[in-house]
Amino acid sequence: MEIILLQDIKTLGSKDDIISVKNGYGRNFLIPKKKAIVANSSNKKILAENKKQQAHKEAKLKDEALAMATQLKDKKVTIGAKVSSTGKIFGSVNTIQLAEAINKLGFDIDRKQISIEEDVIKGIGEYVAKIKLHKEVIVDFNFEVVSE
Repeated sequence: MEIILLQDIKTLGSKDDIISVKNGYGRNFLIPKKKAIVANSSNKKILAENKKQQAHKEAKLKDEALAMATQLKDKKVTIGAKVSSTGKIFGSVNTIQLAEAINKLGFDIDRKQISIEEDVIKGIGEYVAKIKLHKEVIVDFNFEVVSE
């Protein structure tokens, strides 16, 4: 029996894959649980149209992410932190503070999109963070931690 998966299933495949399974597994488990539909000709045509529309949307999102990436490459942010006499920061600088500083520049970046290469930033200096704007667009962003 051929079916079209409606969601990712670890042992079978990912969403929108057309796969063959045993009749009982498809009829008694996957289809009633809304994890798959029968892969007849009309459902295949619908799937092809959905994939085409999704590809168009993905291309548009990727272009927007590339445009934002070119703008972000030129920018640099300074983050102020309270520093002890030895040069260590009280606490640490994290992605929340970095996201707030970037958003003040006029960008809409969520903290979950940012990953800092070093585990914990506890000193002043220049650092690099990676911002994931799209699954294929990742930009390096330079920022500096200074004493307040």
